[in-house]
Amino acid sequence: MTDFAATKALFHIPDGMIYLDGNSLGPLPKAAPARVAKAMTEEWGEMLITGWNKAGWMAKATEVGDRVAKLIGAEAGHVVMGDTLSIKVYQALASALEMRPERKVILSDSGNFPSDLYMAEGLIKSLDQGHELRIVAPEEVEANITEEVAVTLITEVDYRTGRLHDMKALTQKAHSVGALTIWDLAHTAGATDVKLSEAGADFAVGCTYKYLNGGPGAPAFIYVAPKHAEEVRPALSGWLGHEAPFAFDLGYRAGAGIERMRVGTPPILALASLEAALDAWDDVDMSDLRARSQALTQLFLEEVERRCPMLALASPRDPAARGSQISFAFEEGYAAMQALIARGVIGDFRAPNIMRFGFTPLFIDEGDVLRACDVIEEVMAGKLWDKPEYHARAAVT
Repeated sequence: MTDFAATKALFHIPDGMIYLDGNSLGPLPKAAPARVAKAMTEEWGEMLITGWNKAGWMAKATEVGDRVAKLIGAEAGHVVMGDTLSIKVYQALASALEMRPERKVILSDSGNFPSDLYMAEGLIKSLDQGHELRIVAPEEVEANITEEVAVTLITEVDYRTGRLHDMKALTQKAHSVGALTIWDLAHTAGATDVKLSEAGADFAVGCTYKYLNGGPGAPAFIYVAPKHAEEVRPALSGWLGHEAPFAFDLGYRAGAGIERMRVGTPPILALASLEAALDAWDDVDMSDLRARSQALTQLFLEEVERRCPMLALASPRDPAARGSQISFAFEEGYAAMQALIARGVIGDFRAPNIMRFGFTPLFIDEGDVLRACDVIEEVMAGKLWDKPEYHARAAVT
């Protein structure tokens, strides 16, 4: 059994704070400052340019990728780090469309994160080949996977409601009609027991600053299934995806396997922070994590519904049908969330009316849940949110 008390001790949570926003930005791993300082002083400071060889910087993108692969059920050697999640979406989508040139439909759903849809729109305009981004309701995705579809572009967990798609079933449906799949794991990597290989996923992308706790702007990852690894052509053919980067050829030749999905110089200091964060996962069993997540979210759901009838559940009631978050709808949700934050319960708000709470079992336990519910009850029952300062919108919600 995973010792979640031990993992909780590995993170810095400010005194008096109950942090229910790990689905937006994970907290600081206590080991990260020293690991980044080492990379800065002992590696960058003392080795300078020789650090690419002496400190193994050039291999970090795939070494760390292998560590992430273990947490998302992917095969070793098929995940690489670098760039942002939006860039990785673009890479995967461009490659998938090229693999299905006779088809023109990209199928997504209205619960997808908008940035994924924006990247699809931009790519369609750049290609100018008659592609269509078809957006349907989340529950209508399976019925709309037809022989017109080149690729599905689905975020496994809805960032607003926590609704969880059935990756295996939708992937099987896509393959049955000759379509490819791209899974965005932004809200499932480190939050659920993802099984990419078992599901037969073609591509997957994700970020590492949420449940994986890599820090603000931590690098994203991309997965390419083994059956496609030597076939895909990277649309963003950066020099580090070249077969021989330091040959400095004037023409591009794709590197072997997942290496071809590298673009530019790896962010070494950010990867150092992520390495420290990933150490916390060394003794975590992902099935234990999933069970713990479901127990915590169910406890929270039941307590808040009992105490705060003015809040309407926006997440699936069935624990198996959601990720590791609970969302409630409330007309003054923004102000209510600011009142909670002022009292040390940190969640976030998503337009138009969603109060969102994320649960990371690595540092959240039952005591945290019950104390958070006490504060939520106090704020909601007393209408403590109805103050001018709580209604003033900040740039980041």
